[in-house]
Amino acid sequence: MFSDELKKYSWSATTEFIASRTVRDVELALRKERLSVEDFMALISPAAEPYLEQMARLSHHYTLERFGKTISLYIPLYVSNACTNACVYCGFNHNNPLQRVTLTMDQVKAECEAIRRLGPFENLLIVSGEYPSLNGVDYIEEVLRTARPYFNNLTIEVMPMRAEAYARLVESGLNGVVCFQETYNEAAYKQYHPRGMKSIFEWRLNGFDRMGQAGVHKIGMGVLIGLEDWRTDLTMMARHLRYLQRNYWKTRYSVNFPRMCPAEGGYQPNVIMSDRQLAQATFAFRIFDHDVDISYSTREEPDFRANMMKLGVTSMSAGSKTEPGGYISTPDALEQFEVSDPRSPQAVAADIRRLGYEAVWKDWDKIFD
Repeated sequence: MFSDELKKYSWSATTEFIASRTVRDVELALRKERLSVEDFMALISPAAEPYLEQMARLSHHYTLERFGKTISLYIPLYVSNACTNACVYCGFNHNNPLQRVTLTMDQVKAECEAIRRLGPFENLLIVSGEYPSLNGVDYIEEVLRTARPYFNNLTIEVMPMRAEAYARLVESGLNGVVCFQETYNEAAYKQYHPRGMKSIFEWRLNGFDRMGQAGVHKIGMGVLIGLEDWRTDLTMMARHLRYLQRNYWKTRYSVNFPRMCPAEGGYQPNVIMSDRQLAQATFAFRIFDHDVDISYSTREEPDFRANMMKLGVTSMSAGSKTEPGGYISTPDALEQFEVSDPRSPQAVAADIRRLGYEAVWKDWDKIFD
């Protein structure tokens, strides 16, 4: 399990190592075809900031080589904001006084039909709060079976589960799982997640192993930028990615590092990442791993997403509603976070075409399951 691997690395020592990287370390990393985690640390260090244009060119080269001029589009469907956790930064925090909504299967069906009218989406991300008695494995399985006739590719972002549960969901049409560790700083983790299953650091961390053991086709990883030092968190995620690739090599992987947006409760980020720093992190990840899918959500502004599209990003959400039933069933429910890119899916696709790229609505078919 990765929790054993992570114990080998000190958070503070990693932070210090990144800060100590030099111009020479950066230049050596940029000359390599295959990078180590230490090379990655050089590329996200302050020493790499003067090399941003060179990194952008290299990131563009590898992205074009592996993915061509394509951007995969997906759309989230929030099915429940019921949650037993009390994450201090999240609008779905159990302690927030808000109307809790868990969609019925008739509402899920109506949402799927509404999404199909928005555009020819085939990649659906099903999102739910963590409330096992309301939106646990049985409920998610029912959602998958309801959504399956409408979409070829189904991914979930829900509570971490046992390997047996993931395997069961794979049999019910699941293609991928997205899970955000939020932060790899175990010492600080509890202060952000004071209650609920999410407060158990190792249970969440080792969920990725359980996904791999269950044969999940694609695993999405992420940290939330705004909690702890972003350079150290991304280094820990890079180590985690390499561990998973060694142990579950048949699985595809994606990474995401969204910057914190305003949420109900008024939590303010501890760390602010600039656009240049997010670009640096994106370039570094692409140079580190040429094949990993790098995803940007509608948390980011339209112009920034457009600029980064040619330089490392390979998938984006479009037309997102972050409240349960937000497309037609319960549009007035509380959203999880504020969307920064409100463009319609068709407008996003048109902008992608104007930049000389192809919007890919479908990259998986039911026949492959």
